[in-house]
Amino acid sequence: MLTWIIVIFVVGYLAIALEHQLHINKAASAILTGVLCWTLYALSYDSLVPQAAYDAWHAMQGASESEGGVDPKLHFLVDGQLSHLFSETAGILFFLIGAMTIVELVDAHEGFSLITKYVRSKSKVTLLWVVGICTFFLSAVLDNLTTTIVMISVLRKLVADRELRLLYVGVVVIAANAGGAWTVIGDVTTTMIWMKHKIGEWEVMRELFLASIACLLVPLFILSMQLKGELEAPQDTDADREERSIETWHKALFLFLGVAGLLSVPIFKTYTHLPPFMGMMLSLGGLWLASELVSHTMDEKTKSSTGVLAALRRIDMSSVLFFLGILLAVGSLGSMGILTQLAQWLQATLKNQSLIAVIIGLVSAVVDNVPLVAAGIEMYSPTNGLNDPFWMLLAYCGGTGGSCLIIGSAAGVAAMGLEKIDFFWYLKKITPLAFAGYFAGILVYFLQQAIF
Repeated sequence: MLTWIIVIFVVGYLAIALEHQLHINKAASAILTGVLCWTLYALSYDSLVPQAAYDAWHAMQGASESEGGVDPKLHFLVDGQLSHLFSETAGILFFLIGAMTIVELVDAHEGFSLITKYVRSKSKVTLLWVVGICTFFLSAVLDNLTTTIVMISVLRKLVADRELRLLYVGVVVIAANAGGAWTVIGDVTTTMIWMKHKIGEWEVMRELFLASIACLLVPLFILSMQLKGELEAPQDTDADREERSIETWHKALFLFLGVAGLLSVPIFKTYTHLPPFMGMMLSLGGLWLASELVSHTMDEKTKSSTGVLAALRRIDMSSVLFFLGILLAVGSLGSMGILTQLAQWLQATLKNQSLIAVIIGLVSAVVDNVPLVAAGIEMYSPTNGLNDPFWMLLAYCGGTGGSCLIIGSAAGVAAMGLEKIDFFWYLKKITPLAFAGYFAGILVYFLQQAIF
């Protein structure tokens, strides 16, 4: 049965990659893959449940058998593994929905027009560098997922040509992942290593900043040599916008509240230790309240198009469901211990910690980086102390390796859903840039270690 699960996983990923050729929405393929993997796992739970994981869970339960006479291993699969995965997945999905709604609210009140008015550039190369650097530093204080959503919304106001805009979106994915890797709040893998007390807040910034900036600068330099000429800004095709009574203070207020709400999420998490989606929901609730109060100053037509309910209708729910399917599918492999076995096989085969960290980063472009990094933490916790070079390299590789494929990171998956990016287009246009940046950052990291 394990073979069939792996086959379904591979076929599902191929269906996602071949979405445009098969004319099947990738959300349908992802959901079907995720549910089928868990279904087959449940049908053969007795032989597939990892014994070590079950024993640890069973010891925590303090009971010899499950309630209702259910097989203890089946109880572990449902109440242990699936419930844990569901809580993590739901948190990510609510976080995504909250961020998308906030961005839609700011956009509905034309808040982004205040930004595009100042960053608008006729030069393709200049805009490329502005977008890349802004994304890099914004991702370091927010996270790569939220930053990607915000920057895509801004790019839609700046770039008319779809093919050109997708190039910028590809750079946004690379920059968001690179920017998130060098702070403990910017990327989930760096956060996870930090919360396991393997790296310090300031040490990771000192050790990984140069590597992360190299991961961005190399793709920017390469793409700068390819882009020529000036760009044409998109025309506002929404006829209603000319008739809506959105004043300048409306735009400024919602831009400020939206950005402040997004920036407050990592601060909220740091001080309350609650999941990030709670901070995102708090920000959304505050923005929703402001929207209700401000709506009294608008005419009826404007009010109906700028409210939260209108923003919720504009959210691409297929992207959210695609995320759900991907997380379920990868979570099934992690629950069965396949990803842990992969990490252990790498250790037995390569016997080089630095090379293993590099490969974990590349493999995370295909499967989720979280269980791979978690397996690496467990494997080397007994031997590697605080701020060990391996932890730093693992944080960098786990955070940036996912850029090599569009489905390899939360930022990439969000971009794929929002801009309907084709898997093979990304593979052809962006993957070489991501590879160049990834290995440039690794080279800079090793040079920095050798010098200092």
